[in-house]
Amino acid sequence: MATREALLSRTFVELADTLVDEFDVIEVLTVLADRCVALLDAGAAGILLADRDGVLHVMAASTEQARLLELFQLQNHEGPCLDCFTTGTAIVNQDLRTSHDRWPAFQAEALAAGFSSVQALPLHLRDITIGALNVFIDDRDRLSDADIAVAQALADAATIAVLRDQAPREARALSDHLQGALSSRTVIEQAKGVLAERAGVDMDEAFALLRGYARAHDVLLTSVATGLVEGALAAGLLLEHPPAARG
Repeated sequence: MATREALLSRTFVELADTLVDEFDVIEVLTVLADRCVALLDAGAAGILLADRDGVLHVMAASTEQARLLELFQLQNHEGPCLDCFTTGTAIVNQDLRTSHDRWPAFQAEALAAGFSSVQALPLHLRDITIGALNVFIDDRDRLSDADIAVAQALADAATIAVLRDQAPREARALSDHLQGALSSRTVIEQAKGVLAERAGVDMDEAFALLRGYARAHDVLLTSVATGLVEGALAAGLLLEHPPAARG
């Protein structure tokens, strides 16, 4: 417990330090997803945000498998993230092995991926829900109340990372801020594909290499991705730096 409390405290200290100056929202959300896995002993985690039209997009995931599972539920219009986002209410301790009628396609896909239960926590500011945090469990069917509280705290931290200290007063300002984050995620996915093809690595390794280069050179992850996609940064340079440690 002491170790988990120390990691949780360190996570929020790092978040506060990161948000003092210019920061890369995708990197921060990825760290939060990774920390969610570590703190909850979960199988995977993902963070989704809505664009200005209310359409959800995957912004961060602890693994490529988790990202693909998130995309599956979005493409099939069913799953815990959609229900959580629509209602603004947390969905907790959904045993995927026993209830097959709520999200049949998603449940089958999640079970095939090795997950036994799922949670979805809202990312919200006052009465506005901007996304959801999904936590996938692979070795048990439920989280404790304390675990759920930690998960919601991480969801709140993700909301802070997205909105920073701007606290928009109107929906237009909020949607514009989110749109910038969504654009960053798009170019990072493009860069992962480019690097995976050129370096002969899988998507998880490609993302780790992008993060490693960004950290080694103290530049924004989005800037590294843009440079690679636009040809200003050679793929070989990214291979010279060890991948960033998860979390």
